[in-house]
Amino acid sequence: MSTLSVGDKAPVFKLANQDGETVSLSAYKGKKLLIYFYPKANTPGCTTQSCAVSDALPDLLESGVAAIGISPDKPAAQKKFDDKYSLGFPLLCDMEHRVAEAYGAWGEKSMYGKKYMGIIRSAFLVDEKGKVRGAWYKVSPKDTVPNVQKVLG
Repeated sequence: MSTLSVGDKAPVFKLANQDGETVSLSAYKGKKLLIYFYPKANTPGCTTQSCAVSDALPDLLESGVAAIGISPDKPAAQKKFDDKYSLGFPLLCDMEHRVAEAYGAWGEKSMYGKKYMGIIRSAFLVDEKGKVRGAWYKVSPKDTVPNVQKVLG
């Protein structure tokens, strides 16, 4: 698995969101963007992470940062998750995990001694020119927003 570093060009993507609309990286050109990858909608860690981003959204937007979450869930699961918590930002569906792979957020995991492939909880801050300004792999759900705020100053 190759990972992204500060200064790398963010991999482009086009994915459906929770409403079935296509969202692309190019739609955020000229803006900063927080992209975070989470394993599964409506699970405890993913809920903690997504609600933290949602709670920080007014401050992020004031700093010129939009946010999107990406998981392998289908649009209906993402929609249910968004409706339940009123997250207020796009949740993208990467069912073939191609975007996660491009960002280095797909890899081998282990639970109870069993190895399997899945989402590695990760977050990225992409600048106005599409360059990575922050990359955090195996990020704690509660650390996503503070990490971004540190980079923003």
